[in-house]
Amino acid sequence: MGFTDRVYFKSICYLLFCFSLFEFTLWGARAPSSEDQLEKIATHIIVGQVQAVYSYKEREGVPLVSGYEYDHKVAEVKVEKVEKGEISESLVYVRYWSRKWKGVGLPPPGGQSYENQPKKDQTCRFYLAKNSYDGLSKDENQDGGYNVVYVNGVQPIKK
Repeated sequence: MGFTDRVYFKSICYLLFCFSLFEFTLWGARAPSSEDQLEKIATHIIVGQVQAVYSYKEREGVPLVSGYEYDHKVAEVKVEKVEKGEISESLVYVRYWSRKWKGVGLPPPGGQSYENQPKKDQTCRFYLAKNSYDGLSKDENQDGGYNVVYVNGVQPIKK
């Protein structure tokens, strides 16, 4: 590598580094919502026991170079109590996701995975949004399904 190539390489690295610092100041992890905020966003609040968790993974970006691996999940919940909204079913399927950075270097700024991901046989309070804003995106929740309110719409209950 010649002198001009090294200078060019260092300049590009410096610009990318500065850009990444600037980006991280604009975007950060989202703070968990308070109970009042969760109640305000949720169209439905239920307490139930998780019967099963189903998931599928997909990758965004160019493999081995960039991108997140998303793990889209659906929890099957046996409803024990409805605290808000009307649900006539005794079994409800709720959607949420997690993601891991699989690219080279540091991940770009942006949202994080849901906190408190439910586990099989765990009893939780679920703050859900159906056909409305779910704390992340209004446009992606217009299909009649129940989305967990982003970012902390699952609250485990200790028995």
